[in-house]
Amino acid sequence: MIGIIGAMEEEVAMLTARMEGVKVTTRASMHFHAGKLNGKDAVIVRSGIGKVNAAICTQILADLFHVDLVINTGIAGSLDAQIDIGDIVLSSDSLQHDMDATAFGYEPGVIPRMETSVFPADERLTALAKTACEKVNPEIHVFTGRVVSGDQFIADDGKKQYLLGQFHPMCTEMEGAAIAQAAYLNQIPYLIIRAISDKADGSAHMDYPAFEAAAIDHTVKLVLELCTNL
Repeated sequence: MIGIIGAMEEEVAMLTARMEGVKVTTRASMHFHAGKLNGKDAVIVRSGIGKVNAAICTQILADLFHVDLVINTGIAGSLDAQIDIGDIVLSSDSLQHDMDATAFGYEPGVIPRMETSVFPADERLTALAKTACEKVNPEIHVFTGRVVSGDQFIADDGKKQYLLGQFHPMCTEMEGAAIAQAAYLNQIPYLIIRAISDKADGSAHMDYPAFEAAAIDHTVKLVLELCTNL
C-alpha cells in the first residue's frame, strides 16, 4: 500500500480523481481516500499545514492502512541559488530546523534522547522519482538534497542565511521532516517531493500565483509515473 500525503487540495483532488474503487475514511478530521492508483493499492490524504498535522497523518497511515511507504508532496522555498521557481527537490534526508534544545547543550535541530535527528529518505524511492520526473517533466530540473522543516514560513533573508549555514539544506517547508520522523519511528520508507514556489526571501507573494497550477501539474504527473514503477 502506497501512502501519499499531499499539501494542496487541488493536487489531492487531481490524484483522487485518477483512483478506482475509492473508499473514504475520516480520522482526525482528515479524509483518507483508499483505492487503486495506476493499478497500485494507494491511500491519498491532505494532512493540513504544520508538523503536528503531518505527524498525526503519517501515524494514521501506519496504524490504520499499514502503508509500505509514504510519499509527501507539496511546495517549498528554495535555499539554493541553482534551483529555480518551478523546479522539484527530492529529499536525500530531512530534519526539523526549529527543534531547539541548545539550552541543554544540544546542537540546533537535534531531538534530545533520540538516536538520530536526521532522517534519510529511501534511496530507491528517490532514484525512481528522479527518473520519473525527468521523463514526465523534461521542461524543469529535479534536484536531490536535504529538506528542512519547521512551523515557520521563511521569508526573512537573515533566517535563510542561518538555515543555510547551520543545516546546508536545498529547501525549507513546514511538514516533511515530521512525516520523515513518524515514518522512521514506524520503520516505513519515505520520500519528500517539493515543488519550489519561491526563493524563501520574501518574494513568495509575487511568485506564487503564476506558479501553483504548473506545480500541481508537474507533481501529479511525477506521482502517477512513480506509482507505475513501484
